[in-house]
Amino acid sequence: MTAILDADVAVPPRLQAMRLEIAASERVALIGPNGSGKTTLLKVLAGIEAVGSKTRVAGELLERVPPARRAKLLAFLPASRDVRWPIPVRDVIALGLTRPNPSRVDQLLERLRLTDLSERTIDRLSTGERARALLARALAERPRLLLLDEPLSNLDPAWVLRTLDLLDEVAREGAGIALALHDLTLLHRFDRVWMLDHGRLVADLPPEQLLASPDFASVFEVEPAQAGWALRPLADRRSSP
Repeated sequence: MTAILDADVAVPPRLQAMRLEIAASERVALIGPNGSGKTTLLKVLAGIEAVGSKTRVAGELLERVPPARRAKLLAFLPASRDVRWPIPVRDVIALGLTRPNPSRVDQLLERLRLTDLSERTIDRLSTGERARALLARALAERPRLLLLDEPLSNLDPAWVLRTLDLLDEVAREGAGIALALHDLTLLHRFDRVWMLDHGRLVADLPPEQLLASPDFASVFEVEPAQAGWALRPLADRRSSP
């Protein structure tokens, strides 16, 4: 079976060489300390920063794909929620489509509980509301691969869970997902975890194996504890390069 994502990545000095794959219906969490390269990696996979890297989505080399086809293959959601366009939410979602499809827009408005806000301009929404509208735009064309940079930031707890449930549905329909994540308590919602540190892929493991690994404690300087996280003893912490 063709992988949804098959990528050879190298952006020295920011990212060391790594080979990455995501299968259909697979959900991958991307974690690492601040500055570890998560956003850079997602941009490289999306073809925004592609120097020295090759990305194939559903077997198609991304750099050779025309824009209309690209929208069907992948969607990239940046971490920034700053939007200055005075554009109605309904029209923002429609921007994610390659051709008009009002019923799809209505479906997403309802699914993300944005129907009552559909005619309000996106620059007048709260940060969390904007996050939901921009996620709807990313989902509009039903892309084969979703690359999401901190999509759960600025969401209320209920919306964190609703968003994860929605992404589970999208994955069950066959899409692959790579999602940058800061809340490590949510790792159990994913099939695999890519852990970065200083631009290096330190681990590619299922969540339970990663949390039990010495690499996790070394990179994050914490260990799982009954009440959440505990600082790793100072003598055992990794020295910064």
